[in-house]
Amino acid sequence: MNGVRIEIDNESNLVPFDGERTARLLRQILADAGIERGLLEVSIIDDPAIHRLNVQFLGHDYPTDVLAFELERDSRSALLEGNVIVSDQTALERAADYGWPPEHELLLYIVHGTLHLVGYDDHAPEDERLMRAKEREYLARLGISAIAGADDLGKKED
Repeated sequence: MNGVRIEIDNESNLVPFDGERTARLLRQILADAGIERGLLEVSIIDDPAIHRLNVQFLGHDYPTDVLAFELERDSRSALLEGNVIVSDQTALERAADYGWPPEHELLLYIVHGTLHLVGYDDHAPEDERLMRAKEREYLARLGISAIAGADDLGKKED
């Protein structure tokens, strides 16, 4: 489709995960944002690993659901390089609280992190509403219509 490479590394394997379906969805998010080339790396890890990264890079001493790191962005050349790191352990635990499949929760984290990389924010209430709408829009493309817990996502710094 374009010159964007998607690499997904599932180090934890606690939650069922369809990498090909996810990569197609991420390509769509990137294309919709005008990204034509670059690299998006997605890492699925457990809580201890994401906790270490959260301390190291953000100074937050707790595990989190998703971290997103923009490595390079050039809108003139439609380039984006970034990393989305998610915890499938957190997804497994929160999905049980919300009563929906952990794979949906995990996918929500990946979409959320990718939306951050393409410019969406969720710190101001209006921005958060727009981001939640985009999450719903993209997950609906995969037949996921109810987003449990979406209003809680990102309450810890991501």
